[in-house]
Amino acid sequence: MMEPVKAHFEWGQRVKAATDLFNDGSYPERPADALLVGVGEAGEIVQVGRHIDSGSFVYMVEFALNQVVGCMEPELTPWQSSAEAQ
Repeated sequence: MMEPVKAHFEWGQRVKAATDLFNDGSYPERPADALLVGVGEAGEIVQVGRHIDSGSFVYMVEFALNQVVGCMEPELTPWQSSAEAQ
């Protein structure tokens, strides 16, 4: 029997964008392909879900100005404070 796959990130965890995140149509009030979050911007995981077809984890991340963006694991990295990084 296969072990269930565990999400890499958890609810409430601080993360940062590993790449620029662009509008894929999720924000109809914003232009298509508009930059939503720049690489390195910090946010917090507010929900963890699974993509129905692929089974991949999808993370709802709240970035600055209460902007919530759906992200895949490769688009995120753990956040470290400057004290933790040393």
